[in-house]
Amino acid sequence: MTGWLAAALIIGYLIGCLHGSVAARFISGVNIKTEGVKNSGASNAAIVLGWKYGALVAAIDIGKGAAAVLLMRGLFSGSGLSPEMLWIFLFFTGSAVVIGHNFPFYMGFSGGKGTAALIGVLLALDWRLGLTGLLLLIIVSLITDYLVIGVLCLYAVLLLAAFLPAQGEWPVITAAALFGMALWKHLENIKRIKEGTENKVSAVFRKKPAKAA
Repeated sequence: MTGWLAAALIIGYLIGCLHGSVAARFISGVNIKTEGVKNSGASNAAIVLGWKYGALVAAIDIGKGAAAVLLMRGLFSGSGLSPEMLWIFLFFTGSAVVIGHNFPFYMGFSGGKGTAALIGVLLALDWRLGLTGLLLLIIVSLITDYLVIGVLCLYAVLLLAAFLPAQGEWPVITAAALFGMALWKHLENIKRIKEGTENKVSAVFRKKPAKAA
């Protein structure tokens, strides 16, 4: 059992390392890791290159989160695991995807902030959770005009997911750790909101794409 769990974590991490920003760089010639807020997530792609590139990066990162969980579901669904234990395996796989996205080994362990990947994970775990998280993210971000506030609401849904079919404390501990990681990753954003310098959601849709190299 421990070996299977380790395999799920490794596979989840490696899939998480597959970044949509690499595709954006290939198409545009712009490395978003060196521009904007200098991370490889969809929000920075939108800030630097415009909403179309942001949507491309988000689609790829959402897809990898969903693909990792669905792959593990397919591998383990016929293994005799109880529904509760299967949920734990899938939950940990999804968590590993987010970690891989945030800390990819080939980017010096400095990647994105896990938002799009987490949406894909939640959608694959339970489409109702994923849809709830996505709607909260969109509605809260639009109302406040700040993406980071919507993102924290998305991680709150992950905390809710930890309490569902899973037994024991480890899913809750993992979700709480990921929520703490999200807060840490967004400290600069929160600081900029207080200073009035944070990029607003409404501004992204007015952003002109950067010229390709």
